[in-house]
Amino acid sequence: MQPAKRLSNLPPYLFARLGQRIAELRAQGIDVIRLDIGSPDMPPDDEIIEALARSAHRPDGHGYAGYYGLPELRQAIADYYARRFGVDLDPEGEVLPLIGSKEGLANLSLAFLDPGDVALVPDPAYPTYELGAYLAGGTTHRFPLLAKQDFLPNLAAIPVGMARRAKLLWLSYPNNPTGAVASLEFFAEAVTFARERDLLLCHDNPYCEVAYEGYRPPSLLQVEGAKEVAIEFNSFSKTYNMAGWRIGMVVGNRAAIKALAQVKTNVDSGIFTAIQAAAVVALTGDQTWLESRNAIYQERRDIILEGLAAVGIKARKPLATLYIWAEVPQGYRSAEFAEKLLTEQGVSFAPGSAYGECGEGYLRISVGMATPRVREAMERLKEFQF
Repeated sequence: MQPAKRLSNLPPYLFARLGQRIAELRAQGIDVIRLDIGSPDMPPDDEIIEALARSAHRPDGHGYAGYYGLPELRQAIADYYARRFGVDLDPEGEVLPLIGSKEGLANLSLAFLDPGDVALVPDPAYPTYELGAYLAGGTTHRFPLLAKQDFLPNLAAIPVGMARRAKLLWLSYPNNPTGAVASLEFFAEAVTFARERDLLLCHDNPYCEVAYEGYRPPSLLQVEGAKEVAIEFNSFSKTYNMAGWRIGMVVGNRAAIKALAQVKTNVDSGIFTAIQAAAVVALTGDQTWLESRNAIYQERRDIILEGLAAVGIKARKPLATLYIWAEVPQGYRSAEFAEKLLTEQGVSFAPGSAYGECGEGYLRISVGMATPRVREAMERLKEFQF
């Protein structure tokens, strides 16, 4: 039995591999504190959970829910974008619910890339942008996100020939893994770049409601004319603590969404009706609970930053996302340091090298863990001999 050759280009997914390693350590009796994965540790608002339960009790809600999402969910998504960003969307053609945004990120490459086609991908970046291209038979050109540029790309530095071959351009701000943010002025430059090169600009925006100190992340679609060349992915996972529910969305360019829907209708059968009903309530219900949730994340962010500073590890204070992007102490590679800390202290950070070559020298640290455990992790870090 021989797997497809395309799998040779796909490394094991970081968190699947890391999860196995942590399971081994826990089997040995080691108490591991996971600050590596960006999974919300708190539940959604009670109103959302109750909506799920009500819908799940309906006898008519357990069949196939349809390929394009419930009309009321598409409308709720459109209303959210209008209310939050001032962006007008047609719920019939510019909105598509997803089984979590991750599947949409991967399936988009199947919709747009033929063998040999190029996707322009940031480095470092969420791995699915690149892996989707490989699954489609395409390839990628990585452009760097550097600290000296506040982890924003210099799009003009992408080689002309590579940009001409490319069909997709991926961006994500607030950024995973660096925690960097972008302005509407930068997004306007990206839209112009994509228009001049006939690219589909793909913006991944799952952290738009995970922000601190009054910062309100924008949508790329706020740029005039953005829908002509761009789509934006979003997620209930981070916004509403619904990561395990697997529901997200893509909005924007009508032709791109139609192409993605063509792939999806052939490979999945839609989202469980009760989850969609709960998503409607998440979007239309009281949003003030997100402020208290973010205050908890901010407290953890500050605990981590203080703990890192106490041992001489440098890190920028992020205004959004679940992550701190910290510099690896001198003399270590990122994976080496992360493994040593995990083995000796039972604290798990994600090595920056897992997100690309430009991630080497960094660690991604998540705030998605109960506050007492975050404090304990920082105490263990102070005891760590490195």
